Amino acid sequence: MMNESLNLIMVGRKKRKRRFILVTTLLAIIAFVLACTMLMLGNTIYPAQDVIRVLLGENVKGASFAVGTIRFPRMLAGVFSGFAFGVSGYVFQTMLRNPLANPNVIGITAGSSAAAVFCIIVLHASNTVVSIASVVGGLAAVFIIFMLSKGSSFSIGRLILIGIGIQAMLSAIISYLLLIGQSQDIPTAMRWLSGSLNGSKMEHIYPLILTVLILAPFIMALGKRLDMLELGEQAATSLGIPTDKTRLALIISSVLIIALATATTGPIAFIAFLSGPIAKRLVGVGFSGIVPAGLVGIILVLASDLIGQFAFVARYPVGVITGILGAPYLLYLLIRMNRKGDL
Repeated sequence: MMNESLNLIMVGRKKRKRRFILVTTLLAIIAFVLACTMLMLGNTIYPAQDVIRVLLGENVKGASFAVGTIRFPRMLAGVFSGFAFGVSGYVFQTMLRNPLANPNVIGITAGSSAAAVFCIIVLHASNTVVSIASVVGGLAAVFIIFMLSKGSSFSIGRLILIGIGIQAMLSAIISYLLLIGQSQDIPTAMRWLSGSLNGSKMEHIYPLILTVLILAPFIMALGKRLDMLELGEQAATSLGIPTDKTRLALIISSVLIIALATATTGPIAFIAFLSGPIAKRLVGVGFSGIVPAGLVGIILVLASDLIGQFAFVARYPVGVITGILGAPYLLYLLIRMNRKGDL
């Protein structure tokens, strides 16, 4: 009887593993196809062989500038920011056991944006200073939110409500900065608010690429501990997980990558909010959804950018398209959670 139970457990685990590998592979293939499509499509459509020649360093008339200078940085910005938003959103939602507890909703990206807009409009700072301020703003926002929500005991619901309040306050500050800003600074600041891949340059993307390449493996290494935190504080502690240290490490690393992503592309709406639930639904239980969530984030950003650029007569920033996709889901989730009494 025991052997039969063990066999059933092993068979179930193998099925879940095959599903995880299949889903992750398909997501990676879709992300790769979308990235290639971004390199080929534009005012002029270049064949794949010309794109490959440009990427290999050859000088191809017309394609070298369009692909190498404009489309390639734009694609990299979409890939790495999408992965960063997806991973950080998944970490917060899993760690706090609430789909609303993502960096967009609880005000972390608003902290990064407010700091960046202040540097752009008031200080007229360089891109390097803006990026640093974005990281500091995100860390400051998450520190304030967690301190205010601590109280006598930690409450996830209290954290979300305080985060929404902080986000509203920071949004008001951003609106005021836009009112007092000079006309030449407004377009740059508006890019932060809408979320856009327009004007991406390699020198602006390097900090994001480096941060993701360093911190993403670190977050993945904590994947099992993250899954334990989803079981609750007592369960994770009983399993030997140092909850405070693990939570602190996950928060700092996630805030860093999402702050750098915000510094590069602006706060692209709802990517952090949607990626985790989609990845969990596709992958199922039993395996960490960190990598699938990052791949879903890439797919959402690249697909939304292609839609915004080529599906309509006018061209729209990627954040406009993701906002259209994410807003109905947010309303649905709020209504459902209110009915269940989770709010």
